[in-house]
Amino acid sequence: MGQNKNNRFMPLWLALSVVVGVFIGTFYTSHFAGNRLNIINSGSSRLNNLLHIIDDQYVDSVNIDELVEKALPEILSELDPHSVYISAKDVQKATDDLKGSFSGIGIEFTIREDTIHVQNVIKNGPAEKAGILAGDKIVSINDRPFVGDSVTNEEAMHRLKGPRGSKVKIGIRRFGEKKTKNFILTRSDITTKSISATYMLDDSTGYIRIKNFGERTYAEMLASLQQLNLQGADHLVIDLRDNVGGYLESAVLMAEEFLKKNQLIVYTQGRKSPRKEYRSRGKGSYQYLPLVVLINEGTASAAEIFAGAIQDNDRGTVIGRRSFGKGLVQQQIQFPDGSMIRLTIARYYTPAGRCIQKPFKPGDRADYEQDLLARYQHGEFFSRDSIKHTGPAYHTANGRTVYGGGGITPDIFVPEDTTAVTSYYKEAAVSGLILQYAFKYTDDNRPMLKQFTEMQPLSEYLAGRNLVDDFANYAEKNGLRRRNNLIRKSHTLLENYINSRIIYNMLDEQAWNQYVNRNDKMVRKALEVFRKNKAFPEKPKGNQANKRHT
Repeated sequence: MGQNKNNRFMPLWLALSVVVGVFIGTFYTSHFAGNRLNIINSGSSRLNNLLHIIDDQYVDSVNIDELVEKALPEILSELDPHSVYISAKDVQKATDDLKGSFSGIGIEFTIREDTIHVQNVIKNGPAEKAGILAGDKIVSINDRPFVGDSVTNEEAMHRLKGPRGSKVKIGIRRFGEKKTKNFILTRSDITTKSISATYMLDDSTGYIRIKNFGERTYAEMLASLQQLNLQGADHLVIDLRDNVGGYLESAVLMAEEFLKKNQLIVYTQGRKSPRKEYRSRGKGSYQYLPLVVLINEGTASAAEIFAGAIQDNDRGTVIGRRSFGKGLVQQQIQFPDGSMIRLTIARYYTPAGRCIQKPFKPGDRADYEQDLLARYQHGEFFSRDSIKHTGPAYHTANGRTVYGGGGITPDIFVPEDTTAVTSYYKEAAVSGLILQYAFKYTDDNRPMLKQFTEMQPLSEYLAGRNLVDDFANYAEKNGLRRRNNLIRKSHTLLENYINSRIIYNMLDEQAWNQYVNRNDKMVRKALEVFRKNKAFPEKPKGNQANKRHT
């Protein structure tokens, strides 16, 4: 039995081995011709020959290109969790967010009941100029019906996105109208922002929420800082929660705005990559502005670089929960067919010298991907004492102790609040029923809700609608049993979640941020730090103040 199984998988193992040789040979021949790289050896030549043998003599015909496409991700998965292969068809999608733009019609949509519903219309985009409205349903694309089981996010984006200047015809079904309205749109470049909110938390405290670090993030941040400065901001909160990172250069430029001249921001180093330091030039306009940075377990990569630079230089206070722990540097390398790899070539190190990459076993991605769940089950989200530091202790510029070996540990820990979380709330959230109800309510009441153009009046209106009870009725009709005791316990959570999504649907992401931040514990802690004039970390007392790891 075991021998038969081995024989059955032998062609795949042979092909996987061959692909290593082809990958190495093709890559270095195409991209590094003329460099003195002694990588091609007799082993890779033998693998290359084996590929030809399979193609020529294997019992069944083999699609070599398809085999290579399947094998490349498997090869890279044996290295580290962040070295990945991206097929040619997925490259555009993988780079759009970081570039800060894409070519399309300019809508945000959700799929409900097998139909595309326009959730928001991007300002100055083709859809807005043509007269498409939030709440419209897209029922056809290029004169072909687009409803039913074929409607998926991937297929919708594939049909609606396209080259700049190309045209697409969409059929719209609008609330209160029986006939389908047809629009011919010319696709154009749509700018996507990495800063989702800029506003004043109080009379003296500005707030900036950054979703990722793309090509335009630094320019967006300068504009946000200028806006807050004109509004009288004497303190600043930068919210990096759930920021998955992005370009190193954007994080470095951002950090420079707050650091004095020649302060180390980050350095990279790898087996084939000599140490490269990034230092501030001292030209930032906000070097003395009291600063708080918010992080959580979803804060990763470039966001951790920024938080680490602020923390290690004692430039501001980091509040929240331990960050994700991604400290590996990827280089993008494109192949002639348009596909590419992101290959890890170095590690990030914070100014104190700590690598923030959490431990991993090469080839064991399942364990790596379960790390956050393991942290949750261990109690780390609820108690600072439950945080396990696997790396050595390091010291900041002032001599404060910080740790490597897995993310940035905040200066002030704020636990996740689960006091009102019940099994009913979890199921309502995870099942998507809250999102579905919020959109249905928005859609059904859009004419009434349109009168509200700001978050506060809309939130006050929604607070008097008793939407939690209405949701419970809706959820019960859709398979979630009504449990009144649990609903009462989770009433505030349910109300906030429902209302926040309606506010997002009717207004925008900034209004959503303003609403959810009203009673946010991390935001409240940041305001407390400013009130006590504790934004700049103090030098610890005793001998520890003279220590620093270099």
